[in-house]
Amino acid sequence: MARINLLPWREQLREERKQRFLVALGAVLALGAGAVFLGDQYLNNAIENQQARNDFVRKEIAVLDARIKEISELKTRRQQLLERMKIIQDLQGNRPIIGRVFDQLVRTLPDGVFFTGLKMSGKSIAIVGAAESNNRVSNLMRNLDASEWLTSPNLTEVKAVTAGAVDQANVFQLTVQQTQPGAEDEQDKNGAAKQSAATTGAAK
Repeated sequence: MARINLLPWREQLREERKQRFLVALGAVLALGAGAVFLGDQYLNNAIENQQARNDFVRKEIAVLDARIKEISELKTRRQQLLERMKIIQDLQGNRPIIGRVFDQLVRTLPDGVFFTGLKMSGKSIAIVGAAESNNRVSNLMRNLDASEWLTSPNLTEVKAVTAGAVDQANVFQLTVQQTQPGAEDEQDKNGAAKQSAATTGAAK
C-alpha cells in the first residue's frame, strides 16, 4: 500500500532551512564567544605584561635615583675634602710667612703699647690693643707702615678706658694688611709692562 506524505513539501523545506540557520547561528555565536574570550585573554595578558614592565622600569628608576643621590653626596664630600686640603696646603705654604708677620707685629710694638686681641682673615689683620697715650698709638701706626711685611694700617677706634679697668689710658682698634717684601714692586713692574704693551699695540 503506498504511503502518502501529508505535510506540504514546502513546509518541510522551510523547517530544514530553519534548522540549518539555527545551527549556523549557534556556530557563529560560539565562534564569536570564543573570539571574545581569546581577545579578552590576550588583552589581560598584554596589560599584565605592560604592568610588569612598568614595575620593572619604576624599580630601575628608583635604583638610578639612589645611585644619583650617592654620586651627588660623593661629589659634595669630594668638594669638601678638596677645600680642606686647599686650606691645609695654604696654611702649610703660608706658615713661614705667618711666622714672619707675627714677628713683625711684635717688632713694631713701641714701649707702652700691647695687643689684647688679634684676628687674621686672609691678608687682613684686625688688632685690638691698649696704649699709655695717643702718641704711643701714633708710633705704632708709623712702625706698622714702615714694616716690609705689613702695609696700609688703618686706625678705626681710639678711646679712653674707664678708671680702674686697666693701667693704660687708651684702647684702640686698627686693621693692617699683610704683604711681602718686593710684592708691591712686582705689581708695579707688571702694571708698567702691561701699560707699555698696550701703548705699543696702540701705536701699531
